[in-house]
Amino acid sequence: MSAQPSPPPGVSAAMGSDLEPIVVEGRNCWRIERAEKARMIVDAADYFKLLKELMAGAKERILLIGWDFDPRIALEPDADGKGESLGHYLLALARAKPDRDIDILRWNFGGLKHLLVPRIVAMILRWKATRSISFRLDGAHPAGCSHHQKVAVFDDHLAVCGGIDVAASRWDTRGHRDGDTRRTNPDGKTYMPWHDSTMILAGDVGRALAELGNERWQRATKKALRDVEGDGETWPDTLDPDFTNVDVAISRSRAEYDGYPEVREIEQLYLDMIAAAKRFIYFENQYFTSGKIAAAIAARLDEDDAPEFVMVMPKTADGWLEQMAMDAARVKLVRSIAKAKHGDRLRIYVPHTAGGDPIYVHAKTAIVDDRLLRVGSSNMNNRSMGLDSECDVTIDAALPANHGAEPVIRKLRESLMAEHLGVDPAEVARAFDASGSLIAAIEALRGPGRSLELLDLVAPGPMDDFIADNELLDPTSPDAMFESFAGRGLKKSWRRGKSWMKRHRPFRRRGR
Repeated sequence: MSAQPSPPPGVSAAMGSDLEPIVVEGRNCWRIERAEKARMIVDAADYFKLLKELMAGAKERILLIGWDFDPRIALEPDADGKGESLGHYLLALARAKPDRDIDILRWNFGGLKHLLVPRIVAMILRWKATRSISFRLDGAHPAGCSHHQKVAVFDDHLAVCGGIDVAASRWDTRGHRDGDTRRTNPDGKTYMPWHDSTMILAGDVGRALAELGNERWQRATKKALRDVEGDGETWPDTLDPDFTNVDVAISRSRAEYDGYPEVREIEQLYLDMIAAAKRFIYFENQYFTSGKIAAAIAARLDEDDAPEFVMVMPKTADGWLEQMAMDAARVKLVRSIAKAKHGDRLRIYVPHTAGGDPIYVHAKTAIVDDRLLRVGSSNMNNRSMGLDSECDVTIDAALPANHGAEPVIRKLRESLMAEHLGVDPAEVARAFDASGSLIAAIEALRGPGRSLELLDLVAPGPMDDFIADNELLDPTSPDAMFESFAGRGLKKSWRRGKSWMKRHRPFRRRGR
């Protein structure tokens, strides 16, 4: 991370040296480890191209862990969405270097439907014949939970962690062009524009993520991965890092299962971020249905010096069931937050293409006061807090090694906002400097065409309302799935969030 000038007056200049860290090992993260290099990757076109290079450069092992994985997709699609498939590319890698392990782990329930697709089954059989490629399904979780992490590890020292699945309907450029025929799935159907993010990290944090991946593999398969040296430098020469020599926190969610205890670091970090924010939190997230998180935001918005909360989200959830469960809960929570003293300091925006079509937001990114950057797999729903296995990485400028990271984090936020608003990042910077407000900057810059629109809070219907109120498809824990209606629901989750914020007011006053 090269030296950067201090932010000019009017920007979020809360410097890490003046603050206590939000990330605390053992409280809201599993490990804090050094990254020799780190870079945020936005949207899957850049990530899939990078992934090809990282896999080709791996010497001993490629480990791919995900919620979804489709060997039919083209990592670099042509004008018709076609090209060399991921499955054939992996076969070529196996032939080129037979002693390099290629290990693939994906969620079992989601993977079962792929076993009904002849092309996928045929490819898996071809992989098996190579002996270099091992494809396994992960069912090491309670019923109703899922394995949702998206982690790739190369030679046990370089890793990618974030929200992008190596799957269909994910590839898109940051331009999110209308009618881009490259957004065509293996079945020949086109899909909507898609926004996503991930983080590439090298060094000790990569080794820690390798340890996490190795543990997950062993839990799912009952077999350990072989040891590798993992000391080679595989960072691409053409990729400039955003950060160098920074400490990175790794946070997880995991349901209790098979002798492994429950882990809720993801949820704790969300709550601690909300409690610590001084000026704003900028979220990009697929869902907002956690009553506990919503209540924590509402409690902050009842304060006289309340920060702003800006969320960039999809217009509707992806899939009919998800729409019934997630969209209705989001509307109910936002309407409840609006009753706070400064409820207007929460805004939810939907990005649109130049032609006015909504862009699906799958990213799970958060930026606090331009002093903390978080990228991962977790949504702001109950499942990500305690049911599904998740993994997020965070760079907190208040950690001693990270002092001076704030201008870099700010530039990344400006780049994200500029992408959604269809303007240059410099325009975002000027608008924010003029007002000191994210909301004011967005309102000054948004307009017709490629831009952000306020979410239309359509009232849920009776069935949607019932599902949302009782958290039927988004329970707070595996046990909650089997509780009576009297013991569960949005209102109870809301009260838990309010109670947490009351107990932790001293935590905020200490500067976290």
